[in-house]
Amino acid sequence: MDYFERHEGGERAIIVHLDIRQIQDPDDLSEFELLADSAGADRLALVTGSRLKPDAKFFVGSGKAEEIAELVREHDADIVLFNHSLSPSQERNIESVVKCRVLDRTGLILDIFAQRARTYEGKLQVELAQLNHLSTRLVRGWTHLERQKGGIGLRGPGETQLETDRRLLQTRVNQLKNKLEKVRQTRAQGRARRQKSDVPTISLVGYTNAGKSTLFNRLVDENIYAADQLFATLDPTLRRLDWQGVGRVVLVDTVGFVRHLPHELVESFHATLEETLEADLLLHVIDSSSEDMHEQIEAVKNVLAEIDNDVPVLNVYNKIDITGEPAHIGYASEGQPNRVYVSSKENLGIEALSLAVQQLLTGALTTFDLTLPYGAGQFKNTLYELGVILEESYDDTGHECLTIRLPSERLKQLLGQANLDPVDVLPLAQATLLMPTLEEFEKPDENIEPTLTAAEEKAFDEFETNTAPSSPQKSSLPDS
Repeated sequence: MDYFERHEGGERAIIVHLDIRQIQDPDDLSEFELLADSAGADRLALVTGSRLKPDAKFFVGSGKAEEIAELVREHDADIVLFNHSLSPSQERNIESVVKCRVLDRTGLILDIFAQRARTYEGKLQVELAQLNHLSTRLVRGWTHLERQKGGIGLRGPGETQLETDRRLLQTRVNQLKNKLEKVRQTRAQGRARRQKSDVPTISLVGYTNAGKSTLFNRLVDENIYAADQLFATLDPTLRRLDWQGVGRVVLVDTVGFVRHLPHELVESFHATLEETLEADLLLHVIDSSSEDMHEQIEAVKNVLAEIDNDVPVLNVYNKIDITGEPAHIGYASEGQPNRVYVSSKENLGIEALSLAVQQLLTGALTTFDLTLPYGAGQFKNTLYELGVILEESYDDTGHECLTIRLPSERLKQLLGQANLDPVDVLPLAQATLLMPTLEEFEKPDENIEPTLTAAEEKAFDEFETNTAPSSPQKSSLPDS
């Protein structure tokens, strides 16, 4: 029996892309070329073709496999990269023809993730994804262990290297899952503390290279790594910041998505993606300058659906400096923004984004005119921390007057915490906005005559007596 041994890989690559007419959602060639560049490949040649359906043995057909082998010899290539998902047998069959390493789309993405992983958690997740992918591609065997020789002391245990590797691989997979479970518990504790302290969480999600990290840097005023390449950011980054009108929030920068993201990655990165599930709001960053914008949006929605996401989403159309779109907010309904147009690179539309997030997290905004009593300094400090004060002045009596912009429910909550009555600090027309809405059964019946108490009737009678016109009085003097 012959045993197959995998060839060593390298950076000198031949790219293979076929148009398979049976596939409804084909992989994009330009994106795959970016993936190859992100992995550090030196692209030597491109092989294209068209088939009705994939070949069972070689995926590309025997003639196309020989063409690839000829290009490998001509360019002295180290590896052949397929922009498709290959079965283990197809991968082995092609390698036997081209005599070099063959890697499919999933394997290439896993290799990029392995290069990008920096933290302990990221390395665990990548290794788990690689082992899950490798588990179906164990092909080599140790012949000296499986041979059954005659004679005492010459009989082998009959276990091939394939069986040994599978057993060792499964042991390592279980170890990684246990370690990642501890990571998940640690993240859960951190989220529980944030929820207990009422700190909202905002997660940035989106297609890879859409500008999430650049927007993250703009919002938190930091300089985490951001580059014009796929999967520049792999490990999630969390930062606290003060969001105008909302207060203290936690902003999370997550890993980017691609079309047909390998299932092994979604499973392995579940601990990271849970940060998305537990967020109060998702900012879906979209590359509005991309020709494949709609396909990229659909890819992100598919991944979010795979992890059962039900968090509200605000679409952030980035890179308007390229498209020429003005910075503005789009509304699905009154007070409910569903899209914002920004340029994180050129700092355009960031204020509009801040306002849209404030509306989604706190409600519709209303302008109020406050007249603060003496001793309301703590209440004023809270308004300053929220960043909702538009103007401030003093009236003739020395009371401080503030013009603020805040949701009515939020202002009602803050006034209650400060033991302030809305009627005492707001004009009557604005104070009525904070009054509770009466249910139908609580409203008075207009057909019923109001009844007065005895004290009210007495006061009413005195009022009528005092306001009645006086009658002419007779003179007490005798007639002359």
